[in-house]
Amino acid sequence: MTTADGSVAPRKLEGKFQAMVVCFILGLGSLVAWNSMLTIGDYYYSLFPKYHPSRVLTLVYQPFALGTMAMLAYFESKINTRLRNLAGYTLFFASTFFVLVLDLATSGKGGIGPYIGLCAISACFGIADAHVQGGMVGDLALMCPEFIQSFFAGLAASGVLASGLRLITKIAFEKSHNGLRKGAMLFFAISTFFEFLCILLYALYFPKLSVVKYYRSKAALEGAKTVSADLAAAGIQAGTNQQDGNDAKQEDRLSLKQLMLQNIDYELDLFLIYVLTLSIFPGFLYENTGSHQLGTWYPLILIAMYNVWDLIARYIPLIKCLKMETRKGLMIAILSRFLLIPAFYFTAKYGDQGWMIMLVSFLGLTNGYLTVCVLTVAPRGYKGPEQNALGNLLVLFLLFGIFAGVALDWLWLIGKPNAF
Repeated sequence: MTTADGSVAPRKLEGKFQAMVVCFILGLGSLVAWNSMLTIGDYYYSLFPKYHPSRVLTLVYQPFALGTMAMLAYFESKINTRLRNLAGYTLFFASTFFVLVLDLATSGKGGIGPYIGLCAISACFGIADAHVQGGMVGDLALMCPEFIQSFFAGLAASGVLASGLRLITKIAFEKSHNGLRKGAMLFFAISTFFEFLCILLYALYFPKLSVVKYYRSKAALEGAKTVSADLAAAGIQAGTNQQDGNDAKQEDRLSLKQLMLQNIDYELDLFLIYVLTLSIFPGFLYENTGSHQLGTWYPLILIAMYNVWDLIARYIPLIKCLKMETRKGLMIAILSRFLLIPAFYFTAKYGDQGWMIMLVSFLGLTNGYLTVCVLTVAPRGYKGPEQNALGNLLVLFLLFGIFAGVALDWLWLIGKPNAF
């Protein structure tokens, strides 16, 4: 049932479950390729033992993600969100495919040339991430909170998928010739498939769901111009009255600066969550946790535990009584996480592997839970255009936190023999 303006009437929520499933897959596709690259770190350490691949690839990725995201956030009101997201998923698809091509072309050999090629692909992942993550969060922020929760659960699921596949491929290929390489190739073949699936779902299926058409039509009536291409793809044309109303509503819209200042605590929340997480994960887990009974399985188990608990935690806010919504409470909880830094230091130096596994699990649990709480609470009370802009701003600060965390991760190498 549709209204006169072409939007779906508020008995609207037909297709809500399907939309949540699609959001989950789109989230998975947003990070599955990058998580695959991180999770097969042991393969890249065997190819490039002197180049700190887990740290360097992440450090290359982040400036491109952050710089691109800053530009896109600044111009978000003028950008066609549909083309932005499709461009991001297409770049992910092409980049994952070229990882396979690079490895086949070099026959899985190390050296500076293939390493530079891998760094270039890592930079492409960063550009694609800025397009997709900011674009999708901005788009979903003007819909119901469950869609953002599903999208971010998908982001975490990409890590679980990558870790699970890595453990399976290690068992399957550990004793075979070129076992690490075979596992890595399987990873990126699966990642390439998921990226292609995301292109199809976002381009052809998602915009035609009734619930999605309803929220996008509502946002268009509130003055959002970023959804027009998606509405056209769903067969809904903006009416003349609606277009006239848009110009008036644009005048009432908060500026980007006002929106940023009103939500500075939420933005700092995301920055601080990811500064801490990325100063430990994954570089510290690969290079600073020492040798234990699990041997070469140890870093893989640590990364898998982080990813599993990160995914589980992203579903906890769906239970209303367990969701933290107060601004002060969120800030206190996020600042308290910094106690994990001395905890990791002393556990790596004196503790057993069981304590480290517990700490990494807690790191993932708090990361996933607090991320979803902030991102689902922040857009409430705003209209469509502001929600889209705020979604982009929140992702910008999240990426800024990741970049700062990745840079700070190098401090763990101070005092370590032959570290640089």
